[in-house]
Amino acid sequence: MKLLEGKTAIVTGAARGIGKAIALRFAQEGCNIAFTDLVINEAAEATEKEIAALGVKAKGYASNAANYEETQTVVKQIAEDFGRIDILVNNAGITKDGALKRMTEDQWDAVIAVNLKSVFNFTKAVQPVMWKQASGSVINMSSVVGVSGNANQCNYSASKAGIIGFTKSAAKEMGLRGIRHNAVAPGFIITEMTGVLPEDVKKAWEAQIPMRRGGTPEDVANTCVFLASDLSSYVTGQVVNVCGGMNT
Repeated sequence: MKLLEGKTAIVTGAARGIGKAIALRFAQEGCNIAFTDLVINEAAEATEKEIAALGVKAKGYASNAANYEETQTVVKQIAEDFGRIDILVNNAGITKDGALKRMTEDQWDAVIAVNLKSVFNFTKAVQPVMWKQASGSVINMSSVVGVSGNANQCNYSASKAGIIGFTKSAAKEMGLRGIRHNAVAPGFIITEMTGVLPEDVKKAWEAQIPMRRGGTPEDVANTCVFLASDLSSYVTGQVVNVCGGMNT
């Protein structure tokens, strides 16, 4: 039997990159997928078809994860369309890097809203559904820079560290209803975003990694399968570093 057979997952920011890899990997394990992104464009429509081709129900929804009311509306619609929500992956995120002395208020606010407030928005929206079911797994995408910090990423690091605190607190609140909350902290993952970096920059990153390579979106997705499935039924409030040993 597949690990996520018959379950339904919401994956935010899943039109491409790590979110898409998670959605596809979940679908391979029999999970129905509702995914959100800021707009449902041709790329998102292609992702929907790719997921559906794996024999599960799949639908993409246009939603701004940083907007509380939009999130309430889209989660209500997903619950109606799919009948249940077993898994939430809070993956939506952006970067607006820069030195603190030059960082604008808009750069700070945008990253905190998309990366951190979105986690509150979606977790708050799915809580009544999971509470009624007396089960659920929420997986929040943090980062190694939320664990250890990084120069020129004060806004991003703060948002990802905030996710860890949120995850640990929510786990303590909702454990009595069988709702688990865990965070994943990816390290240097090769995606479209990092793929455009100069080769010398990528080599410098890899030199800091004990395994001497960048990770793949599938490395992150496989960890999420474990946290979403009953294999991790007694794991909650944890941060799993998927970083090749960068943070040990």
